[in-house]
Amino acid sequence: MVIVSKYLIPKGYTAITLFPFIILRKEEYRGNTILLNHEKIHLRQQLELLILPFYLWYCIEFLIRLLIHKKWHKAYRNISFEREAYANENVTDYLKNRKLLSFILFI
Repeated sequence: MVIVSKYLIPKGYTAITLFPFIILRKEEYRGNTILLNHEKIHLRQQLELLILPFYLWYCIEFLIRLLIHKKWHKAYRNISFEREAYANENVTDYLKNRKLLSFILFI
């Protein structure tokens, strides 16, 4: 389910996925197939890790990456979940062919 709310999105971001919702900052992003594909990849990641462990892993990995890179955005972009999503957001049929736990290849 896609929701539009500029108040639920952290500043500097266009969308966030909180299972089972994709939350967009602006209504016009509904038509952005690349952004939606990116967020759908996150939905799959969350589902295969049974949701709560996904968020725990995401936060721990972010903190580790922040210690390594010392910059918020660089740490965020290097989280394995984000690396997988960014690498495949342009591949429209990626989720049809994606293997279970594919994000591990991006650690």
